[in-house]
Amino acid sequence: MLEETINILCKQYGVSEEVVKFVNSKEKLIQDKFKNIDQVAEYNHYKVIKSMQDVKLTSTDFNWTTGYGYGDIGRDKVEEIYSIIFNTEDALVRPLIASGTHAINLTLSGLLRPNDEFVSITGSPYDTLQEVIGIKGNQKGTLLDYGVKYKEVPLKENKIDINGVIESIGQDTKLLFIQRSTGYSDRRAIPIKEIEKAIKAIKDYKKDIIVMVDNCYGEFTDVVEPTDVGADIMAGSLIKNPGGGLAYAGGYVVGKKDLVEQVANRSTAPGIGKACGLTFGMTRSILQGLFLAPHIVAQALKGAILIGVVYKELGFDIVPDIDDVRSDIIQGIKLQTPERVVEFCKGIQKASAVDSYITPMPWNMPGYKDKVVMAAGGFVEGSSIELSADGPMREPYYVYFQGGLTYEHCKLGAMISVNNLYKNNLISKNKLTI
Repeated sequence: MLEETINILCKQYGVSEEVVKFVNSKEKLIQDKFKNIDQVAEYNHYKVIKSMQDVKLTSTDFNWTTGYGYGDIGRDKVEEIYSIIFNTEDALVRPLIASGTHAINLTLSGLLRPNDEFVSITGSPYDTLQEVIGIKGNQKGTLLDYGVKYKEVPLKENKIDINGVIESIGQDTKLLFIQRSTGYSDRRAIPIKEIEKAIKAIKDYKKDIIVMVDNCYGEFTDVVEPTDVGADIMAGSLIKNPGGGLAYAGGYVVGKKDLVEQVANRSTAPGIGKACGLTFGMTRSILQGLFLAPHIVAQALKGAILIGVVYKELGFDIVPDIDDVRSDIIQGIKLQTPERVVEFCKGIQKASAVDSYITPMPWNMPGYKDKVVMAAGGFVEGSSIELSADGPMREPYYVYFQGGLTYEHCKLGAMISVNNLYKNNLISKNKLTI
């Protein structure tokens, strides 16, 4: 059977036999890490099912209303389910939230007023959020444009600098912001235990300060979420982890009731809040995706570890490292040259079920300072819980691999990406020695 599989990969996908055998050999090095991932997935799967049972989810909840969307019971149950899963008082889950960045912007602009200050305590945030704030780009309507003040506290030895954070808090500081995920950086995602430690110290110093978490890419990678350990409010995207590959679009905000209410008022209008807003028939796909999400996230985590060990064995620096605690589904690889980043992404695109024939090239993507190359052959456009990869065209030329609805798809992506580098003389044959 193994020989037949190798033949299929070599003949139908054009992968060299040396690459197939190399990836198979490295796969054996990580099998012991899969048990814990499966245990986390099992726990989270039961948690998700129980939340649906608790709200008495029924098939008629998948119907939808028109116009204003008053009385949409299914929409209300989706939000109740999210609040149960994330252990919060309230939730806003809407298909019209276009992205994770949109969800974060809604939250920040809903909570902050002119002269309020917010502080990013995990260093510089992700590229698209820098334009939301107004520290990069020249867009109108940024937070700075509306009189919100901003500063950031760098990480210290890749951890939240708790003393530095506390020292940064002034009389106008209203909100502290934590980006859980790696983003386009060379740091690992922030583990839940470190988030918990930081929040406790911050709340001991100033209990009424708002702690917000960008949870994109982090959902269901642990048995607890940031809102379980003290985060006041949290935002994320439905076309990442919690959508399970089935949600067509959308985002969520979960947290304290008064905070979510302010965000809801920003999303529609004061006095309307959560009472209006169509689901456009997406309730079923949102909940079915959520049902599958813990298992899908486990598949993506296994794929990230595989791609990590493969490229580490090829001599590249990776983040997180193989034995690091993982707090998101992203695997960063320092490929050192733009040619390698592009060929890696071409390999991931070629492994996709959708748009496999398209050749990704660097382009000026909205919201990014540098050109970005992006491999995204998903059933849902831009769904980064599906097999995908991207990287900015800037030194030291990291590529960020994420997603994979099945581990097997991740493995195919690993093999074709390595093969692309190999056939273009971007790695030597000696590196493929078993």
